[in-house]
Amino acid sequence: MKTLIISGGRIDTDFALRVLKQPFDHIICADKGLAFCYEQGIRPTRIVGDFDSLKPGILEKYRNTDIEVREFNPVKDATDTQIAVELALELGSTDITLLGATGTRLDHVLGNIHTLYLPFEKGVPCRILDAYNRIRLISGSVTLKAEEQYGEFFSLIPFTEQVSGVTLRGVKYPLDAYNFTVRGSASRGVSNEIKENEARITIGEGIMILIESKE
Repeated sequence: MKTLIISGGRIDTDFALRVLKQPFDHIICADKGLAFCYEQGIRPTRIVGDFDSLKPGILEKYRNTDIEVREFNPVKDATDTQIAVELALELGSTDITLLGATGTRLDHVLGNIHTLYLPFEKGVPCRILDAYNRIRLISGSVTLKAEEQYGEFFSLIPFTEQVSGVTLRGVKYPLDAYNFTVRGSASRGVSNEIKENEARITIGEGIMILIESKE
């Protein structure tokens, strides 16, 4: 079951509309993400948030429809994006994509990256997408095929405090059983490139943030 979450960060309209050409079983709007759906004539299946950043009047257009609206107090312990991810998991999603989860608010971007752990720990593939980046959490062994790469570069940043035994093959900057820590060596994995048909990433222990980027 594929779910798309549209949050209230920066959204490149042309890019987002290309993503929406894919079939999704659920489209969940989180707070200001509803404005994008309203402007583009996209019908969400669920709406969540405290709606403190949504223009007045937009939410009212959905209240008397069959679309479920879950409204929360702005004074709460979770971001609107996290609430949307929790709902996606509650609905039984087996694949989750987040749009509008990046932008100028770096605090929200970091919070959204950490929210990726909720589906990760349940074994549900989940990624943050924007026009220039694809962000996900990885562990174990991962293969990046050159023909399917999201951009020219990829970076690996430790998510857990320690990540051990990281080996990289088929890349510009290979590694052999390297140990990362959040403090001191976190930048060692920034800005690598695939140089063969595929890049092979092996992580002995721990979790890393994989960011595939284009200029």
